[in-house]
Order: sequence, then structure tokens, then C-alpha cells
Amino acid sequence: MSKRNEAGLGHTRRDALKLFGMLGGSLALQGILGGVPRFAWADPATGWQAKDMPPLTGKRMLVTGGTSGMGFEDALALSGAGAQVIIAARNAQRGAESIERIRAQVPDAQVRFEQLDLADLASVRSLAQRLNAEGEVLDVLINNAAIMAPPQRGVSRDGFEMQLATNFLGHFALTGLLLSSLRKSSDPRVVTLASIAVNRGRIDFDDLQSERSYDPYAAYAQSKLACLMMAFELQRRSLANNWGVRSVAAHPGVAVTELVERGPGLQSEFARQWAKDREVYHSAAQGALSSLFAATAAEAEGGRYYGPTGEEEKRGPLGLARVPAAAADADDAARLWSVAERLTGVKYG
Repeated sequence: MSKRNEAGLGHTRRDALKLFGMLGGSLALQGILGGVPRFAWADPATGWQAKDMPPLTGKRMLVTGGTSGMGFEDALALSGAGAQVIIAARNAQRGAESIERIRAQVPDAQVRFEQLDLADLASVRSLAQRLNAEGEVLDVLINNAAIMAPPQRGVSRDGFEMQLATNFLGHFALTGLLLSSLRKSSDPRVVTLASIAVNRGRIDFDDLQSERSYDPYAAYAQSKLACLMMAFELQRRSLANNWGVRSVAAHPGVAVTELVERGPGLQSEFARQWAKDREVYHSAAQGALSSLFAATAAEAEGGRYYGPTGEEEKRGPLGLARVPAAAADADDAARLWSVAERLTGVKYG
């Protein structure tokens, strides 16, 4: 048994069901940009598929975590529509394999790999410096990469709790550092991936790094809630400062990817529950539809949150996702933004 799989053995049934509750929980609030909440559903994108993407020739797009799962499906679909795609991830070998897989389906794909470790701010800065130095327009940034619920608390190279560092702080820094390249585009977009786990998340400002108490699932939910709040706050700041950036949030529902293997572990109770139901979950390609819509569709609006609209938003037709009250709190979002600036040393604009 691999060490990665052994890591999940300590999880209890209660822990596994807790995350299933997070993934399945929902709230009715629909908040936009921290304004007046709405209770109405709206499904402007129902029936939308990857084939509905417009031609993307000449567009330059960056996908974090594009070597597997939904990030790979994003890179594949965007390449098929003619975009120049940059896959940013940690493993160069997996990057080369991903490019080979894409070119097997899209022979003329304009796709390349760039090294990026989101849990290392020096790596984030290095990638941003390389891309900015090229002087090229960056039309779309898809903040996709994530880790989920490692059983033991890990610490990033910069000393941050690993899920917060990878899922949120790394993407916060990368987005800010690439803002100048994004603003060169005629239609710059930042798409940030959240999760239906945000419905049970809360930002613990008193123990943001889970130093006093580490619950892998609560830390995951917090990191993804932070991503959703970042997406909304970026839209507010873009409007206030005339940056012209369209910031859109998305979630995939529940999709079959490698998150479980790399997080709780294949031998964990969560993985066993997952295996029972995986046939009814989204494929990675289906899970990628919300981020592809947010990144390319003309009707995708800044400050909106897109995802499946079926049972508990786990799957189903694409539309507006429900926004938990915590994500719609503009004051907390501004506070979180300030904390992220201090921790990463990155200030926007």
C-alpha cells in the first residue's frame, strides 16, 4: 500500500460523512456582489455545453492544475476551440503527458506547460514574472488547482496551512501579480473555482491557519469559501478601480477526479462512500462546464457564481449557483482581502 493511501486510514465514518454533508448541504440565499440577496433561481445557461463555446483563436488562457481532472478538461476544451493554453502545475512530467494527450485529440493545439507550486509564493512570483516579461496579453486566468482534506495538517513553504495556501493564498497572489497582463485584454476574465462545500464553510479569522485545531474538512470548506469571497471582492474592486476585469466564480458540483486519492486517501471511509456513489456523479468533463462557461460565454457575468442546478447542486444543468450568506458578506470579504495581502505581500493595482 502506498504512503499516500495509508494516510487515509485514520479517517472515521463520522469524518467522512461530515464532508459528504458539506458537499451536499445548501442554503437558499442568492447574493450578488454583497448587495441585496435574492431567493429567485435563474438559469441563463441551462443546456450549455462545451461545444457552445465561441471560437477562441488568438485568446491566451492560463489554467492552474491543468494536468488532471477538471483543469485538464478545461485545457483540452479551450485548446479545441483554438485558444493558446498555458497549463500551470507542479509536475513537469505530468505536464508533458497532458500536452501529449491534448495533442492526440487536437493535433494543432497551442498548449504549453509552466511550472507552478501554489503552496510556494516564490514559485508563484516566478511564474508571474516569466509571463509578464513576455509582454503578451493574458485573456483568461482559471484558478482551478486545489487539494482536499489531507488527514494531517500540512504547512506550506511559507508557513501557511496547506489547503489555505494552495487553494486560496496562492491563487490570490497569482491573480494580483498577473493583473497587468490581464488588463491588456479587451475582455479579461478571472474564473475562480469554489465548491459546494462552501455552504458549510466559515472564515475563522482567529485561527485562519488551523494552528489551534485542525479539521481537514472544515479547513477545506474554509479555503473554498475564501476563494468564492475573493471572486466577489475582485469584481467589486475591478468595478471601483476601473480595472475592466470580469471576475466570475464557478463550482463543478461533485465530479470524479483525483482529489480524493490525493486528500483523504483511497483507503479512507470517505473514499469508500465515494466509490458507492461515483457512478451518479459528474465526470471531470461535465464538472468543467461551469468554469468553461465562466471563461468563455458572452453571457457569463462578473460577480456571478455558476454551477450545476440539480439535486443539492451535485450535478445537473448549468445555471446560477446558490451563494451562502458568508460569501455575500462584503465586510468580511474586504477583511479577508487585507489579510491575504499581508500574508502574501501582494497588493492589487
